[in-house]
Amino acid sequence: MRKANKVIISCAVTGSIHTPTMTPYLPITAEQIASDSIAAAKAGAAILHLHARNEETGQPTQKPEAFARFLPRIKAECDAVINITTGGGLGMTIDERLAAAKWAQPEVASMNMGSLNFNISAAAEKMHEFKFAWERPYLEMTRDFILSNTFAQIERGLTELSANGTRFEFECYDIGHLYNLAHFVDRGLVKGPLFIQGVFGILGGIGAHVDHLVHMRATADRLFGDNYYMSVLAAGRNQMPIAMNNATMGGHVRVGLEDSIFIARGELAKSNAEQVSKIVRILKDLSIEIATPEEARAMLGLKGGNNVAF
Repeated sequence: MRKANKVIISCAVTGSIHTPTMTPYLPITAEQIASDSIAAAKAGAAILHLHARNEETGQPTQKPEAFARFLPRIKAECDAVINITTGGGLGMTIDERLAAAKWAQPEVASMNMGSLNFNISAAAEKMHEFKFAWERPYLEMTRDFILSNTFAQIERGLTELSANGTRFEFECYDIGHLYNLAHFVDRGLVKGPLFIQGVFGILGGIGAHVDHLVHMRATADRLFGDNYYMSVLAAGRNQMPIAMNNATMGGHVRVGLEDSIFIARGELAKSNAEQVSKIVRILKDLSIEIATPEEARAMLGLKGGNNVAF
């Protein structure tokens, strides 16, 4: 892994997993997503990982016009790197998932590196009533759901988005996903420095344990040498411990309400900025410096915030 003197903090602002009933603080409208994103950047996030929502119901959407309602304001009011999801919402087609990033031509887009069982149905069991009719079936259907990221789908995403100078946050939910990434590196479809996002704690993927983190880093070292940076995210209560462990080993971190809606045990986070501020405080207490957006751009070889389509 490439050693960096400073840690890149990514913030995943709203995602497509948590639903409005789970927390009143989840950004839904364009105004909320923009405001939360800007505040997270000011708190110390160098990269903003962005999804969009239907403003009336909070349901995930990948329509470019939904992103167009908040991307220009975020770009105008902060210097953070914009990272557009291609994971989209559960059950979307690959055409739907790629639409926003193809339109926006961002500096970074996420790219899931393999298919997996993706089960978040347990969340429905904790709720007696939902605000919107779509929430319960959306969660419960994941008992019989595969998050599809075939080699053909990945190749299409890499090819179409690379043509616009977009680079990638390679989301790896298990060890095998690193080997999938190595396959595309070997074929010349991906060039370094790679920005790998290890994803821990999703039912269907690798567990959120430090020994799994060490194994993932060792495997990436074997496959990519010093041609990558490793960031991590962990779901729910494992968010901060896994992030802190990776940072102390020279890696990078991701926080945000996409990954956890809590700031402490049993206490809902009131904003994304609150989580960013917490990880900044932890890192500074450990004498670890935080990368600015420009420093993150230099490390990852990005095209620059003005070379986008929004």
